[in-house]
Amino acid sequence: MSRTHRYAVTVEWTGDRGAGTSRYDAYDRDHQIAVAGKPAIPGSSDPAFRGDPGRWNPEELLVGAVSACHKLWYLHLCAVNGVTVTAYVDRAEGEMVEDADGGGRFEAFVLRPEVTIRAGDPAVAEGLHAQAHEKCFIANSLTAPVRVEPVVRVEAG
Repeated sequence: MSRTHRYAVTVEWTGDRGAGTSRYDAYDRDHQIAVAGKPAIPGSSDPAFRGDPGRWNPEELLVGAVSACHKLWYLHLCAVNGVTVTAYVDRAEGEMVEDADGGGRFEAFVLRPEVTIRAGDPAVAEGLHAQAHEKCFIANSLTAPVRVEPVVRVEAG
């Protein structure tokens, strides 16, 4: 049985300096990403595209979404397979190629989760990353490949 989930967000441009988009350099790329009942996310474009480096850009948010989705599935799978995770950090990357006409696409994502476990088989803990990748809603929605390079450590003690 399949279920459908809908996600509604509001993206509001806040970068009008008074002249609107009368020129390419006349406006800021700033915006707010909002969902009712949650703090707004300050957004902009990448600094390479005249964006504010102090704000999140869509490319960073996409890489973060891929990483977070994988982590959530992984932790669930560990919980139901007898693996006790006590720490998880992922230094994820995405590679985007810009075309000569200014368009482009992500060509690859790499997740590098470093996991510390207290209980369970380290081989099982490592293998659950493949299952998490298969289940990840975000990764399954992308055309670019997502590679997972996990490291599993057993907690000292």
